[in-house]
Amino acid sequence: MSRYINSELQAFQAKAYLKGEFVDVSEADLKGKWAVVFFYPADFTFVCPTELGDLADNYEEFKRLGVEVYSVSTDTHFTHKAWHDSSETIGKIQFPMIGDPTGAITRSFGVMIEEEGIADRGTFVIDPEGRVQIVEITAGGVGRDANELIRKIKAAQYVANNPGEVCPAKWKEGEQTLAPSLDLVGKI
Repeated sequence: MSRYINSELQAFQAKAYLKGEFVDVSEADLKGKWAVVFFYPADFTFVCPTELGDLADNYEEFKRLGVEVYSVSTDTHFTHKAWHDSSETIGKIQFPMIGDPTGAITRSFGVMIEEEGIADRGTFVIDPEGRVQIVEITAGGVGRDANELIRKIKAAQYVANNPGEVCPAKWKEGEQTLAPSLDLVGKI
């Protein structure tokens, strides 16, 4: 994926751990609704469980927004189950934990750290048509914030549902948006 924004979700098939079961997941499962694909370096690490726990704590809000969350690492679905069963934080997760041991999905999103065989901290918000609308990639030591992700998703959904309007910096649901026009040039 050389250009992220508006790029189309590439085909994939994988196994995931979800609520005590192993399930098949493909790109078809992400289409038709909003989705977050949340890459993280590895199970049984340090920053990763804080991020995944934060997503789990906010999962009901994602669901309320019609968004499914998919976490992905280059670990196997078996490792995801072991981590889920052994960690109180990870045990809260109710969304699919995709295993990508070959790195195919991680590479298709452009977040593979080849020399380590793990993913960068990459967050991708996919719209119902299967196109990337938001990308965030952070350094390994920098954890992400589910509340900020939710704010961005609300903005992306607003823009998708309100052609001709855009959301300014720090926009929050219910606040004023902008309608770009010739009259607005130079007045902000």
